[in-house]
Amino acid sequence: MPQTGGEPASVPPRDLVRLTALGALVGLPAGLVAFAFIGVVHELETWLWVDLPARLGADAPPWYLVLGLPVLGGFLAYLARMLPGDGGEPPIHGLSMGETPRPRHAWGVALAALATLPFGIVLGPEAPLIALGAIVGTWVTSWARLDRRAGVVVATAGSGAAMSTLFGGPLVAGLMLLEGGVGAGALVIPLLVPALVSAAVAYTLVTGLGTWTGLSVAGLALPGLPVYETVLLRDLLVALLVGMLAAVVARLVRHAATTLAGLEPRLGRAPLLLAGGLAVGVLALVARALGADSQAVLFSGQSAIPELVASRSALVVLVVLVAKVLGYAVSLGAGFRGGPIFPAIFMGVAFASFGIVAFDMSPTVAIAIGAGAGMTAMTRMVVAPVLFAALLVGRPGLDAVPVAVVATAAAWLTSAVLDHRELHGRRPVDADEAATAIAPAGTALPAPVLPPHAPDAVAPEPGAPVDRPDEERG
Repeated sequence: MPQTGGEPASVPPRDLVRLTALGALVGLPAGLVAFAFIGVVHELETWLWVDLPARLGADAPPWYLVLGLPVLGGFLAYLARMLPGDGGEPPIHGLSMGETPRPRHAWGVALAALATLPFGIVLGPEAPLIALGAIVGTWVTSWARLDRRAGVVVATAGSGAAMSTLFGGPLVAGLMLLEGGVGAGALVIPLLVPALVSAAVAYTLVTGLGTWTGLSVAGLALPGLPVYETVLLRDLLVALLVGMLAAVVARLVRHAATTLAGLEPRLGRAPLLLAGGLAVGVLALVARALGADSQAVLFSGQSAIPELVASRSALVVLVVLVAKVLGYAVSLGAGFRGGPIFPAIFMGVAFASFGIVAFDMSPTVAIAIGAGAGMTAMTRMVVAPVLFAALLVGRPGLDAVPVAVVATAAAWLTSAVLDHRELHGRRPVDADEAATAIAPAGTALPAPVLPPHAPDAVAPEPGAPVDRPDEERG
């Protein structure tokens, strides 16, 4: 891997200042787009699952809504994917973008996500937000008439801005960009500085808008958590176990989703989406019949975490976990559009919740363990998940951060072991095919940063030739 130390100095300071200023400029529209998107998702979800049942005279969503709304979402997602851009990249690919997002793809990305998220499909909003942020950056790039490399920086700044509104500020966004782009060599720091500034501007904007409108989209810390006072050996052992289980189950989910996605050429896109929505609704109804809340099975899961850790029934936690994992696999593979991270975090917290039931473990440390393990299991990142877990538990969970580190490390190491075994258990293939087959399900960088097989993707320094053997000999 190219070394990054000292190389950013080769970028002219004037260019860095200009790109950073453009990053700050991108943060404003990207923050507004993210705020509007999250607000629309929230309003639609409230109307479909709270207001509509109330108008029908029900205290909770009746069975026909639990069954019918995900199916309707599948039909609407099918229509949205007919627009340019196919509604964005499939969530089974993680957060990576298969091609440079273009402004004309914006409606398809937004509508496909709006057909997925409010209708109960088990996916999160992060991938559409990142895509929309990158589209804003791409639009600014065309407006400012930047060259390709500068356009990469500004497009990534748009992604960083959108990420900061969802992941609690610019730090998590910056770390996700950094961990997703370590192969970019000298491009990393020049790429990261404008993105951090853009993320900070967007986060500040959205925080202010949330206070003004009453729609909170920026706060991550869960309220009412008890203070976690000391690290116990028992908690460390639970963290190890949860990390390993999260990695194994995340792999099974990806394999199941890949198998399901492979049925589309034979079944057709519309039947697969409709069947996927029906399956999610059936899983939610089965969970309700077994004593769990159907709303805990539907959606990405972040809002259901407090209720999950408050449960004292191992059976209820098990029912929710199994139904959620199955719904997650279906949602990933059936053709819906959304992000894979938050359902994985919910899965990790569900595993850790068994520690609450069995050992009366602190819910604060359980959330930290589950968030770190689940996010790492699905993204293969290690630092951003720890910071995200720390932000999730807030001040009461400061002492839980070392335990979250153990869970994150266990998830990453288990994933690495499984990757190694799968790679060596296969028939001989070339290196590119093998790497693609076991690639992580989430990288934070859009394709403009490191386009696959791009000839200048690993330039030793911006503006320098890729390979100058004659000069090296001289």
